[in-house]
Order: sequence, then structure tokens, then C-alpha cells
Amino acid sequence: MQLSSARLRAALLAAASLTLVAAVLPPPKPLGIGDRLFPELGNPGYDVLSYDLSFTYKDNRTPLDAVTVIDARALEPLERINLDFTHGTVASAEVNGKPARFESAGEDLVLTPTQPVPDGMPLHITVRHTSDPRGRGDGGWVPTEDGLAMANQADAAHRVFPCNDHPADKAFFTFRITAPAGLTAVANGTPALPALRFGPSTTWTYKTRHPMATELAQVSVGRSAVVHSTGPHGLPLRDVVPAVDREKLDPWLKKTAGHVAWMEERVGRYPFENYGVLIARASTGFELETQTLSLFERSLFAGEGYPEWYVEAVMVHELAHQWFGDSVTPRTWSDLWLNEGHATWYEALYADGLGKYSLERRMREAYQRSDQWRAAGGPPAAPKAAAPGEKIGLFRPVVYDGSALILYALRQEIGVQAFDRVERRWVAEHRDGVAGTDDFVRLASQEAGRDLTDFLTPWLYGKTTPAMPGHPEWSGTAPAR
Repeated sequence: MQLSSARLRAALLAAASLTLVAAVLPPPKPLGIGDRLFPELGNPGYDVLSYDLSFTYKDNRTPLDAVTVIDARALEPLERINLDFTHGTVASAEVNGKPARFESAGEDLVLTPTQPVPDGMPLHITVRHTSDPRGRGDGGWVPTEDGLAMANQADAAHRVFPCNDHPADKAFFTFRITAPAGLTAVANGTPALPALRFGPSTTWTYKTRHPMATELAQVSVGRSAVVHSTGPHGLPLRDVVPAVDREKLDPWLKKTAGHVAWMEERVGRYPFENYGVLIARASTGFELETQTLSLFERSLFAGEGYPEWYVEAVMVHELAHQWFGDSVTPRTWSDLWLNEGHATWYEALYADGLGKYSLERRMREAYQRSDQWRAAGGPPAAPKAAAPGEKIGLFRPVVYDGSALILYALRQEIGVQAFDRVERRWVAEHRDGVAGTDDFVRLASQEAGRDLTDFLTPWLYGKTTPAMPGHPEWSGTAPAR
């Protein structure tokens, strides 16, 4: 291809400008927004408004061709723009329509635009890259028997696409997934266009109607059946299951509408445009509350050692996260107890209602172990950080049953009616937003009609577990058998 002389001069000027900027700036370095547990996660200086992600899938062992388009707003003058991204190869980058220099620094992709970006300026960033499903098994793409799914919690979205990978910066998402004929692609949200067939491939497009944290993004490609039904007040339900397991899994899929109704009776209207379960033939060791489409291992439903009441309680756990963690997202990762404590609380309430595992028994058993959990992992609202050079294991017992124990103590202290008001108001006032521990203490105090700081602080931050209101007989040690 030949360039005209005018276009050639413009290209040379742009290249010279990039060289000049690079010459006066210090070497790029990874940045973070100051999260105590993930100090290099997230990036300062801008607010992401939307992501438009395009993936071309070949098979689950080959890097996907991808394009990430980010619309954002500068919050300060930016000579460089740091994005979280690793485990892919970048081909090109643009900022506001002009080529940008790109370099890696740690797990950051650092862009240097041709000119500094002023405070308040819109940012339109385009990165052409690959997204590699071959990995160390610590999040991002999850290979399944017939394709891929996504599990980005807590800090793995940037192993899939360039982003501001911290839950405090929520944004709207568009997904465009191209895959070979015979496969089906799904993602968070709802279809924005009919599936389009181009020769041997089909492209699916989905959009979210509510902002979402990067850790909650979900894309699945496989030989899947998509099952549509209706939940309370006409809520669209969409389940995605291996096509070969469609009939076997149907009894489980039919339980979701009842689970949604049960949750709505306790905390109010479901907060998103649709809901469903994504059941994958994969070994993850966990289930995950990806927004509007929770990820489950097929083995949970295979009748291999799990009683029915337990499976249902786990389904309710991930559903509860749609309110607690997805719609209301933690401001920092130290606020994770608000996600997992609440999801565990409603899981336990559901099991209690089935008459299989009483709430009081579960909380008493958690109380007996709480000091041990705090010693190992830190208190619920101040988890221990990772040792230097080590990767943090954030999902510890203290943020599950150890944090649900805080909610039990709060209900014991202020009464059932005030506690229920706290729960409903929490998800209503912070819907589609971010909130933290201080916000929860303040709201609970308002509903209780008195300052609960002195009561809740030892529960949230103490090295040992306070006395349980109403249960002076509870001890921090398990009874002898």
C-alpha cells in the first residue's frame, strides 16, 4: 500500500510526536488506586463509562483475536493512561482516534497518547490484542469440555481484556462474540442484535442495561442450550446449560423462579434486566455470581454427594449476590464481607426455612470457629494482606460464615424489624453503585435510631469475636465430643 505525500507527512509528524513525548517522560510503571489488598489494581486519573469487547473464538486452546474499546472521562491531566492487562499480545492502540505508544509495566498496559489529555476530556481508547485462554488457572478464561467461560473474581478480568480492573469503577458493557458454526455464545445482559451468520461463523451481541464491575463480566462459548422462562412479575429468566444435559438439568432450572420470589420477599425487587444460571462442564472448585448469569459447575447438580437442599442453598447464595456485590458493589476489596457475608446469610436463611440446617445452629458453629478464622485471615472488614511477593487468597472462611455472623449479631442487637429495614434500604439506596463498610454502619445506625459504631466496630475489626447479644452461653471453642 502506498501513502500520499500529505498522509506520509502526517504519519511522520505523529511518530515524531510520540518519540518526543516518550523521550521526556520517565519509564512507565504500574499504578493502582490504593486498594490495601491489591495495591496495583485499578488505575488513577480516569473514570470508565463503557466497554465494547469483541472476541473471535477458534477453540479453547488458541488465543482469541480481540478488540477492546473503552469510553472514559479524564479526572486529571494525563500524559499516560494505565490500563490493567496481561496474558495477551497487543497489536495496536489508539487514544481519541490517534495512534498511541504502548508498553507493558508489570501487569499494566501503559498508553502514551500523542498529546497529553486535559482534565475532563472524553477518552476513546481502542486496543487490538489477543486474549489467551491458556493460563495458570488463577482466573480469567475457564476452559470447559466444549469451549470457554469466564471467572474474573477478584483480579483476573485484566487477564482477558484491558480494563480498569477494580470494582469501584463500574461501567456499561457491550459484548460481540464470533464463534464457529455449531457453537453458541452468551454474555451478561440481553441480546442487542439477532445472531448474525457470516460464512462458517456466527456473531452474537449483548449489552448490559446496568453498570457492572469488571470482575462480574461473563462470556460463555460452547455447545450450549439456552433455556428461556419467566420469573416473578414477568422477569425474563435465561439459563445456559450444556446441550447434552438439557433434560437432566431442567428440574434444577425450574427452581430459580421460586428462589427469586423468596429473595424479593426479603430485600425487594430483583435489580437487573434478567437472571439465569450458566452451568459449565468445567472444574473450578467454586460457583460465581457473574452479573445476571451466575456460573456453576455441572458436578454440583450431578447428584454426586450433594443433597438437594444444599444445592438449592448454594443457588440462593449466588442469586443473593445479584443484590449484594453486583448491584451494590464494594468500594474496596476490604469491603468484601458485605458481599459474601450477605450471600452466606441468605443461603443460611434458605436452608433454615427448608428445615435442614437451622440458622441458629450454623451461627453458633461459626461463633465457635470465629476467633480461629480471624487469627488466620484477619477480621472480616480488614482481611490480612498477602505477604510480599505472594498472591492473596481473599476468599477465606472469615468473609463467609464469619461475616454472616456479624449480620446475625446485628439482628440480635436491633431486632428483626429494624434489621429487615436495613437490608431493604441498603440495596435500594446503593443500587447500581458502590458502597463500603462505613456506609453500612451509618445506615444501620439510622435504622436502629442510635449510633452503632461502638457495637459494630469490634465485630468488623476486632482480633477476637465479641460476645453474642442474646446468647451469653455461646463460647468461642467447640464443645468436647
